[in-house]
This record gives sequence, C-alpha cells and structure tokens, in this order.
Amino acid sequence: MMFKKNRRAQEEMVGFAVIVIIVGIILIVLLGFMIGNKNNQQGNVESYEIESFIQASLQYSSSCGNELEFLSVQQLINACDSGTICLDNQDSCDTLNQTIKGLIDSGWSVGNGSAIKGYQFKVMSEGNEKLIIQKGNETSNYKGGFQDFASGVDSYEVSLKVYY
Repeated sequence: MMFKKNRRAQEEMVGFAVIVIIVGIILIVLLGFMIGNKNNQQGNVESYEIESFIQASLQYSSSCGNELEFLSVQQLINACDSGTICLDNQDSCDTLNQTIKGLIDSGWSVGNGSAIKGYQFKVMSEGNEKLIIQKGNETSNYKGGFQDFASGVDSYEVSLKVYY
C-alpha cells in the first residue's frame, strides 16, 4: 500500500512539472511575438504624421526675407514660383530647396539603418511640377500626405511620400 501511495505522488509531481514546462514554453512564444510586433511597428509611418509634418513645414520661417519679415515656406513657394530674389540676394528657389531638405532630413531619418528607405517631396501648381526633392530608394511600400493652399490666383499642392 505504501509503495502505491509513493508512486501516485511521484506521478502527480511529474504531471505537474510537465504542465509548468508547457505553460512556460507557451508564454515564451507569446512574449516573442509581442516583442517582434512592437519592433516592426516602431518604424512604420502613418499618413497623419506626414500630413502634420507638411502643415508644420509650411509654417516654418525660412532664411529668405523681404522688407518686412522672413518668409514662411508657404510664402517661399509662391516667391520661388514668381522668381523673387531674397534680401540677401539669394535665389528664393535655392533657399526653398535648402530649407525643405533641411526640414525633411531632420524629421525623417533615411538610410540603410533606418526603417525609412527614401522620400519624395513635390510641389505642384495647376498640374505642373514646380519642385521635386527626392532622397533614397523608392519602394512599393509607402505612406503619403498632401496639403493644398492658395496664394493669390495660384493654387498649390504640396505632397510627401515616405518609402519604407
């Protein structure tokens, strides 16, 4: 009788140990999936982030000024379109290019070590491309956003595609 009792206790202990091991393995696998998904989501860009970036960029003050103030990027786009020269005798289009490149490069890290592989910034007016700035590689996987604005009789569409 004593032998049966000890044997039954040993079987229960082995069964309990097997259950603990199985539950532990399941938890490790689930934890691995959760960590893997979290790392993948950190590099993803959402369209609302791009639209917010464009809106903020259009309000950014550039280094190009007129008699009264420094021009915002939105005003600088119109100045470039009309061929205006800045007070420091710089071409407004050159200043626009430098300003946009600086803003995008500081806001979006592009390269091999980054989730973002490239971008395309475009300004259109009346169906004509006024400015295109590209960096990195274009891929089939991208998010984009755009912002329309009018200046006088001209209407503009500013768009940004971020490739990842």
